Amino acid sequence: MTPRDAARRAMALTLSFDVAMAGLAMSLAHLVMLVSDPDVTSIAINAWLLAISAFMLAATAGLVAGGVHRQVWRHMGAPDAVRLIQGIALAVLLYLPVMMVLNGRLIDPLAVLLISTAFWTAFLFAGRMVARYRTTQAPLQIFQKLPSQSQPVLLVGDPDSWTEVLRRLENAPAGSHLRVLGLIEVNEKEHGRAVRGVPIMGSLKELGEVIDVLALRYGSAPWVAVTGPARERRAMNEVLEIASVHGAHIMALGHDETAQTLEPVRPADLLARPERELDLTPVNQLLSGARVLITGGGGSIGSELTRQVARQSPATLTIVDSSEFNLYQIDLELKEKHPGLALTCQLGDVRDIARLTAIFNEARPDIVIHAAALKHVPLMETNVCEAVLTNVAGAVAAARAAAIAGARRFVFISTDKAVSPDNVMGATKRLAELAIGRIVTEAGIAGAMVRFGNVLGSSGSVVPLFERQIAAGGPVTITDPDATRFFMTIEEATSLVLQAAALQGEKQEPELFVLDMGEPVAILQLAETMIRLKGKVPGADIEIRITGMRPGEKMHESLTYWHETIAPTAITGINRVISEAPAGELLDKKVSALIEAARRHDTSEALRLLGVLVPEYGAARDNSTHRKPA
Repeated sequence: MTPRDAARRAMALTLSFDVAMAGLAMSLAHLVMLVSDPDVTSIAINAWLLAISAFMLAATAGLVAGGVHRQVWRHMGAPDAVRLIQGIALAVLLYLPVMMVLNGRLIDPLAVLLISTAFWTAFLFAGRMVARYRTTQAPLQIFQKLPSQSQPVLLVGDPDSWTEVLRRLENAPAGSHLRVLGLIEVNEKEHGRAVRGVPIMGSLKELGEVIDVLALRYGSAPWVAVTGPARERRAMNEVLEIASVHGAHIMALGHDETAQTLEPVRPADLLARPERELDLTPVNQLLSGARVLITGGGGSIGSELTRQVARQSPATLTIVDSSEFNLYQIDLELKEKHPGLALTCQLGDVRDIARLTAIFNEARPDIVIHAAALKHVPLMETNVCEAVLTNVAGAVAAARAAAIAGARRFVFISTDKAVSPDNVMGATKRLAELAIGRIVTEAGIAGAMVRFGNVLGSSGSVVPLFERQIAAGGPVTITDPDATRFFMTIEEATSLVLQAAALQGEKQEPELFVLDMGEPVAILQLAETMIRLKGKVPGADIEIRITGMRPGEKMHESLTYWHETIAPTAITGINRVISEAPAGELLDKKVSALIEAARRHDTSEALRLLGVLVPEYGAARDNSTHRKPA
């Protein structure tokens, strides 16, 4: 039996019961008249059958017109009770003209109608109260007022998560704005039972059928709310796929005390890693009372770093950014949230050594976090000198300015594209790692370089691009169906960066850390998931178009070189990278030559020197050149 057939069968049974009760009520009304009215000494079979038939036909028409047959008894509330009374009243109104036409052939028709209506009303409510009692042990809940805008939902999870959510919903002081129609198990264990009166309708395998049945009964598909284990990646993807095919919106229950908030599921919710519980004590000890300076503090990663630093009560916080608008936004936000924070926002470019030196000398930072960078891979392929000047010269300038200003610690934000790079952006970030290592070693300050992959939701990530393309109706463009990337949320990445900075202690030497990014995610899978998050079906509602790899892009990224060794640290999610120290003065001279070539906008010489300084990039560039047709 298909879900639609099952729903129709249930509605037919509901209507049959209600109409049968109408016939029974009319029969009992005749019996009452026979017993109580001395003027009625007998009942003519024809008159009795005529009254029953007419009343049952009127009942059928009234209930169907009022939509009463669509009601699910175990979910009834006050609005459904009102609709039931309206259906009964409509049936009585439809019966009145028939009663008047047949007046001479019926037994005391008005009295019989009043008695039968009373019996019928009692029978219908009794049936529904019994059904409510069987599921909730609270039959009077059919008279419980429901908010006019209550949203019907299916709750997907497990008994532990359901119990907590349902308890909060029941105890909500203003009443629940959510109407839980049923529960769906991630793993089928309790099928057929109920939790706090709400029936368990099946497992994920039956989710599609349940949505179809409820859509038919209620006129539209309920929302699907995920909680507990349903928020894990595997289950979430399965729920998404089913919900999008069956036209249901998928939402996640918020963590508010009354469980009233339904939040859209974010792409970040689909990462493989569980949420990490980090001890903020080391970070607080590092930042509290310290003078902190952050370059690129108006960007996606930089601004989140400023937020997390501001929460740790630094003595001063200086933000440097070359974008006036970004700087304005983060300045406004932090002043609103932290009015007591000694905040200074400086407009400046890390490539401007004089400006940078002046800012550092004024701020006298204890800790410098260098997040300023150019990160768009294809753009940097055609803007080589700009990439070198920002990612290499800017990083070198910031590190030297930090050393001159007396900073105790320098934190550098690196990228997985710095590993075996075959693009300009990755090569410049790798060279920055090497150059900064040299500078902090000579200066005798602690240097923490933190390498990680793509950040979900950052201004340059694929997520905002996919969202714009989906909002426009498609197509969603991806480079290659087999391409994969490491992903992490901005909040998690920045919190781990600060943990890595604290982890280093007071070692006056450079250390390279790499964040645990989990398993790489297929870009195609991410695109399909984001389409399903909008209730669409990939390939049917929204086209996915393959565009081919762009200049400088790789199919897969790595987090370490073959010659690097990873060692775990005391903090889950952070690994220490052990590798040989770079060459000394020769590296410094070649870096200076590269920067000078970039300043002259000598692209050919800049590329040549970049290939010499980062041999992996040089080899990749040579191979690419050899593959080009003559």
